[in-house]
This record gives sequence, C-alpha cells and structure tokens, in this order.
Amino acid sequence: MTHSTLNPNTQKTAGGALARREIAREVATVLLEGFNKHYRLFRAASQEARRLWETREWLKLQQATTERIAFYDQRVVEATEELETKFSAGALDGETWQLIKLEYICLLIEHKQPELAESFFNSVCCKILHRTYFNNDFIFVRPGVSTEHIPSDPPAYRCYYPLKSGLRQSIHDVITDFGLQLPFQDLKRDLRRLIRRWRDLLPSPLVLEANHQIQILSSLFFRNTSAYLIGKVINGSQSHPFVIAIMQDQVGKLYIDTVLLEAEHLAVMLNSSRAYFMVDMEVPSAYVTFLRTLLPNKSKAELYSILGLQKQGKTLFYRDFLHHLAHSTDDFVIAPGIKGLVMAVFTLPSYPYVFKVIKDVIAPPKQINREQVKAKYQLVKRHDRVGRMADTLEYSNVAFPKSRFSQELLKELRDLAPSLLEEDEHTIVLRHLYIERRMVPLNIYLDKANDDQRTHALNEYGLAVKELAKANIFAGDLLFKNFGVTRYNRVIFYDYDEIDYITNCNFRRIPAPRNEEDEMAAEPWYSINPNDIFPEEFETFLLTDPRARAIFKQQHDDLFSAEEWKIIQSSLQSGEVPEVIPYPENIRFRNRYATDLAAPLRQLRNAESPKHQTMSNHPEGYDDGQGRPAPFGRFSIDTD
Repeated sequence: MTHSTLNPNTQKTAGGALARREIAREVATVLLEGFNKHYRLFRAASQEARRLWETREWLKLQQATTERIAFYDQRVVEATEELETKFSAGALDGETWQLIKLEYICLLIEHKQPELAESFFNSVCCKILHRTYFNNDFIFVRPGVSTEHIPSDPPAYRCYYPLKSGLRQSIHDVITDFGLQLPFQDLKRDLRRLIRRWRDLLPSPLVLEANHQIQILSSLFFRNTSAYLIGKVINGSQSHPFVIAIMQDQVGKLYIDTVLLEAEHLAVMLNSSRAYFMVDMEVPSAYVTFLRTLLPNKSKAELYSILGLQKQGKTLFYRDFLHHLAHSTDDFVIAPGIKGLVMAVFTLPSYPYVFKVIKDVIAPPKQINREQVKAKYQLVKRHDRVGRMADTLEYSNVAFPKSRFSQELLKELRDLAPSLLEEDEHTIVLRHLYIERRMVPLNIYLDKANDDQRTHALNEYGLAVKELAKANIFAGDLLFKNFGVTRYNRVIFYDYDEIDYITNCNFRRIPAPRNEEDEMAAEPWYSINPNDIFPEEFETFLLTDPRARAIFKQQHDDLFSAEEWKIIQSSLQSGEVPEVIPYPENIRFRNRYATDLAAPLRQLRNAESPKHQTMSNHPEGYDDGQGRPAPFGRFSIDTD
C-alpha cells in the first residue's frame, strides 16, 4: 500500500483540520501495518516450530525461539523510521497525535490482536516522542479496545463429550485430532496410563453432571523437545485443569510422557523462568483467558510473557504496578539481604517484586561495566532459562512518586547511581532498571531453615547449578546470595553479571604444589586465565557451614570435579540438546508405571447398584457396562 507524504506544516493552512485528519489516518495505517507484519512473522515462526519438532530439529527449534524474541523490536524500529521519513512524526503537534490515537482505535475495532497492537503503538510513540508526552492523550495507558469474546477461526479451544462417546475414545480424539505426522509407540498403553493417573487424582466420588466435557486449546504448545496439550475437564460447576506432555523416542515415535494435574506442577511448568512457548494463536487474548481459568493466581502479564508475547507482558505489568501504587501507601525501601557490588536493589514490601539499578561505579573485584551487565541480562532473555533463571523485565524512564521513597533509599540511589536518577519536587525518574519477582535469598532461607528444609534447599541449589550447566550456562558467582527460593521451594538463580556459556569456560584441576614454598605461598603458584574455573574451590568458598557441607557433598559431590564439568561441556560442544523436563521425574509414566507393561483392563459390574459404576472398575471410560455410552446422571466415578 502506498502512502502520501503530506507536509505537517499544511496543518496551519485554512484546510488544516482536514489535513491533520488525513495525516492522522495515514500515520495510524502505517503503525498498524507495522504491527500486522510483526504478528504475521510471529505466527509463521510458531507454525514452523511444529514442523521442526516433528522432524526432530531441536537446535533449529531453539534458534527459532531465540530469534523470535527480536522480531518485535525490529518491527518497532522499521515503523519508527518509516513514520519519520514520510511524516516527520516527531514534529507533529499534540492535537495530531491525539487524532492518530483515535484513528488507530477505529482500525482496531474488528482486529484479532487489539491489545498487542496498542502496545506496538506505545512502543513506536516512545521512540518518537519525548517522555513528557507519555500520557493518556497520546498513548494507551489503559486499553482502548476490548479483547472479550473476539471470534477466532478455528475457535481458541474445542470441546469433547465423554458421556456421549466414552472417556477413552474422547481422550483418544483429543490427542489424535492435532494431526501429528508421527506414529505413537503404543497409544493404547499411554491412554491406559493417562486414565489411571486421572483416576488417582480426581475427586471421589465424581458424579457426572449434564455439563461434562473436556476443553482443549486448539494449538499445541512447543518448548524444547516436548509438545503440550493444555485443557481442562469440566463437570458441572467444577473444573480440573491438566497438561499432557508428548515426547519422541530416538526413532521418532511419539509417547505420552505424563499428565500434569496438580496445581503446583502446572504452575512450575507454565512459568516465565523457562523458555517462552512456541504456539500459534490467532486470538492470543482467548488463550490467556483460558489459561487463567487453569491458573487463576497467574497474572495476565506473566501468561502473555510465557506465550512469547513478552512486550504485552511488560505493558500489563506496568498497568498493574500503577494500579497497585494507587491503592497502597507503603514506601519503597532497600531490599533486605547482602548488598551486591553491581546492583542497587529496592522493593515495595506490599508488592512481590524487586527493582534493580546498575551502579555507576562497579567496585573490584568485579571487572565489568554497565553495558556488559546489560548484555548479560539480554543473554538470559534470549536463552532457555530451564526453570532456573528468573525472567527479568527491562524498563527505561520509569517515574515513581518521590514521596514513596524512604530517605535511606534516596540516599543510596543518589550515591550509587546518580547518572540514572532524575528528580524534582514530586517525582523520581529512573532512566534504566530491571524488575524481577521477589524471592527469599538462599543464604537467608538457609539461616532460618530446619533440617528438612535445609536438605531440600541445598539439593535444589545443586540441581539448579547442574540444570543450568546442561543448558550451557555457568552461573559464575555461585554464592548462595545470588539464588532465591520460590513459593514452591524451588531454587532460582537471579544475579547475571558473571554468567557465561559453559562452552567458553576452561575447567581445571588445581595443580599439585611443586614444593613446600608453593604450598605455603599466599598467591597461587600456577597461572590463571580469565576463563579458568577450578571446581575444587567451590567447597571452600561456598560451603563454610559444616552442616551444609556434609549435606551438599552427599547430594552433589560431582560438582567439585573438573572432569564432570568437562563431560557436560563435551556433550554441548558435540551439539547434543539436553532433555528439559519441567516436572518431577517420579510422575513420568516411564517411572510411575515402570512395571505396567501390559496391565489388564478390568470391568466389574455392580449388579445391585448400577448407578455406582466407577471409573476404577472401568478405567477405559464412562459406559453402561455393555459398551454403550452412559446416560446422563447414571454413573459416578469413584477415584479411591
């Protein structure tokens, strides 16, 4: 589509109002075309993910996930340059920008992704306009178009009715209707295990209601080497969410690895501390709405982010933050814990996040500058976080009410990061900061932990270090203060200024001293290069508490061996892709039902009371005992 290049100065002529309206319409059209290009490419990448998964091209799938993150910023830059070239957008007056917003809203009336398009509008405006113009007259501080009940073709989710066709057939249809181009190892076996697991966890007894159905999101979710079906079982007013994980064996045959039913397992799997999903969505708001019914404690901001729409996640997070500020009165304070050398960290006690500002001067022994720190955080954003690194929101020019800052915090920011601080009588503006979910620092947690908690936390810490290593991440600074404990008692890494790729590291054993002088010397008797890592030293520097040392050495003694690190390094260098499992090993069907190779299906008839046929008596589905679908209300499911 071609656009006229009207001179904005024509606004001052007699026909200025008409010219202003025409410019506004043209600018709004260019903006929306920029967004539409972005989302078209976003969907194409998500669709390609399915082909890459089916052909087992794991490295290309990882690369596609990483490359997709940059799509948004690339389109924002393109749209900004086009608007400046064609319309001198930065010179347009305030009245014209108000008209541009109104014209843009008109273009979004029948749009399938209006909320994403509004965020795109904001991003371009922030590139063009000075931040003093960032108000609701010019940008979307609040949404301008509703995302409720936007039609989609096909619909965002589809429904199955077990009372009509039987549970086993319904679940068979749920899985096969996705049309995966690979055969299953043994689908009958997998369905039997899935129904058995379902039966173990559903409430007992489960009386079937008229509204008994299975709802499944219409697109598969791809991440790493797994594909996920996400849905819920509805029975009257009750809803039971689930996720079915599908994997491939070495010859490309499919198998169901597990079904996730517990809220904790769902929350950990659908978490922003992992790589973003690749999922094709025509109406993303419908997917977010569906997912919130499964995990009501997850914010829309986090759900958009895990779907790969992290810019929308940032928009919603900031709206939530402004709302919280307006409805709270506590002060921002310095975050508790050991202060770092790189970041000044503060928090709002009533809000579950921390705010991190890079210091102007980073003291020794750290040898890093602000740009290098920012590059490390970008690395984490692009990398698979494998559930062990916190996702971080990066913002520029964030305004805070000055009256809400404690005097101690104000002094610290003035002393440590004056170049990033602007202030007037009423406002503090931070030119750059990161925001992360608040966790209990591991060192503080261990100080207060009982024996069982300490054992669990130290094991989690070791697992975190190992899982990061398998994903080609060396945390660098392994001190406990750089790790946090989540509400699900998982240990997460959150301090990124010293991270590096495992493949960049040189893991070494400490050379034996040549003589007594070497052994008594204050300085090492051997040369040390910047990328040299000596795992033997971890025990000395990390495990100063004898109790922690004894526990950790029993659990993860291999972390002190340079040879073990080299094995991981070698597998990464050979191109192997690690299997990332976002749920406990003990719920995988291969482990839970290891001896269930050919478990017979039992069907027992309760002759005295047919109303009480149970799923445990008939694990293959709901029927009347003679292969016919059960009429509504006749049977209950006993999950004991």
